[in-house]
Amino acid sequence: MKNRAVLALLVAFVLALPALAQTSSSSQDQTTASQPAQSTASSDQNATGNSATGKPLQPPAREGFWGRVNPFARKKYVQRQTQPIRDRLNELDELTASNSKMIKDTDARAQQGIQLASSKANEADQHAIDAGNKAQMAQQTATQATTRLTTVEQVVGNIDQYKATNQTEIRFRPGQAVLSKNAKAALDDLATPLKSQRGYIIEVQGFSSGRGQAAISNSQKMADSVVRYLVLNHEIPVYRIYVVGMGNAPVPSTNNEQQGTTTAKRTSGGRVEVSLMKNDLEQLATTNTAPATQQQR
Repeated sequence: MKNRAVLALLVAFVLALPALAQTSSSSQDQTTASQPAQSTASSDQNATGNSATGKPLQPPAREGFWGRVNPFARKKYVQRQTQPIRDRLNELDELTASNSKMIKDTDARAQQGIQLASSKANEADQHAIDAGNKAQMAQQTATQATTRLTTVEQVVGNIDQYKATNQTEIRFRPGQAVLSKNAKAALDDLATPLKSQRGYIIEVQGFSSGRGQAAISNSQKMADSVVRYLVLNHEIPVYRIYVVGMGNAPVPSTNNEQQGTTTAKRTSGGRVEVSLMKNDLEQLATTNTAPATQQQR
């Protein structure tokens, strides 16, 4: 009987232990009810601030009769124990999202800066190319201006230096001043190319046989006949024609000139020598026209 009584007391004691532990756990739940609320408020504050504390989680305190492990724990007890872990996980997720957003914003700003720097570099390169082209054009213009200035200086220095380029001799019958058909053809060949030219003069010298004033007057009439034809038929300006009636003045012989002698011969019959004289103005006109044509091309 005694053994049965002792065994019954042991069984009753073992069965009473869970009840005591559950009672202790309930009291512990009531005493620590404010701590989860404070922990939740702290986690909410960290979540709204988008910043992590970086502090490690505190180990759970010993609670109740069983300590950290309670084989008879309730659902609220488990939620209360795991709530700090869930709060910390939410905090880490928010921090990760914030860092990812900051990284994306920084990368976007960096890409914008790189694109802006690239566009500025391309613009600077284009400006440099344009400046180089303008400098080259300026150099070419300066070279052309220097060449033209040199040409102008040469022309101005030789403005009164005329050189004979063409010469024609017109023959007349004795005592007449009428131009023949051959004489008109020769004057046409001489004057036709002069319509688009400048920087020239025409020298007309009349020679006549005879003596004294009569020869001079006759040579002047023949020279005037030539001038009249040039002015009326070819529109040669009068100021470009110089007329001289030489009469029976001696003319140097061509053969003697080549030999260096001064022997002269007198004119037999009537004749007029027409000489085309030019200076360097035509060369200047050609130089001025060439750069303009190159620029148009």
